[in-house]
Amino acid sequence: MHAEKDTSSLDRATKEFVTARSQLFGIAYRVLGSAVEAEDILQEAWLRWQNTDRSVVREPTAFLTTVTARLAINLAQSARVRRESYVGPWLPEPVDTSQDPQLGAERAEAVELAVLMLLEKLNPVERAAYVLREAFDYPYKRIADILETSEANTRQLVSRARRHLADGRREPAGTTAHRRLMEVFLDAAQTGNLTVLEHVLAEDVVSYSDGGGIRGASKVPVMGRTHVSHYLVAFAPRFWPAGEIRWVEANGRPAVLVSHGGNPVALLSVEVSSEGIDRIMWIMNPAKLLPYVETLDA
Repeated sequence: MHAEKDTSSLDRATKEFVTARSQLFGIAYRVLGSAVEAEDILQEAWLRWQNTDRSVVREPTAFLTTVTARLAINLAQSARVRRESYVGPWLPEPVDTSQDPQLGAERAEAVELAVLMLLEKLNPVERAAYVLREAFDYPYKRIADILETSEANTRQLVSRARRHLADGRREPAGTTAHRRLMEVFLDAAQTGNLTVLEHVLAEDVVSYSDGGGIRGASKVPVMGRTHVSHYLVAFAPRFWPAGEIRWVEANGRPAVLVSHGGNPVALLSVEVSSEGIDRIMWIMNPAKLLPYVETLDA
């Protein structure tokens, strides 16, 4: 009888965790910018849930959200130190949002790669406050409880985060305009068409290459329309002829997966505004491309 009760309790705990899992992953991923680290957080949250006296927990999802957010904040603090020694620019790990466009959230906020890059400049508590408010629409009082701070301070945290993001980017283009300009950019990049590249790039465009020291990616960002366009033309003959391209979705935006011999070598994502292409992100670190191996096999 005791064993049956334990089994029933664990089954219920598992069901409650699975029900909340998408939301928990969405929170952890946005706070960390890494799907691998988010999965680690969920594993730890599950262990804590198993070892908790669940009979006193009235709202399982609320409990699990609090645990997940606090674990993610703690890991983000140590991750910031690790990323300072990362070889070259660090870019968020892309995720395929085609199945879950909002990534477990109320709104598809704070999931685009360019936004996650800006969120890296916030401290982890500010980042968590922004994510919980903007993506998951949590009341300020609830966020304050999770962060163990006052409601007034929570409002300030979210307000500072909003200002920082507003200062760091222009109004993004819609999905159709984004795809159309990316298609033009891709063709010009492949053919080394300097005139077209200079036409579609914003004056202050920045190109980031994340190779993690493993691939021959640029270890410093390339900045400005002239420098970026000439950089793209220079490496076009070496990079594109052997490459196969496939359109995919990454973080809610169209992206291009480049592979050589059936192996993914880069995920290309751009940020587009009325000024043109503002940011170019080349994710080339093999560890961050592992999820896309399955895409090529499909």
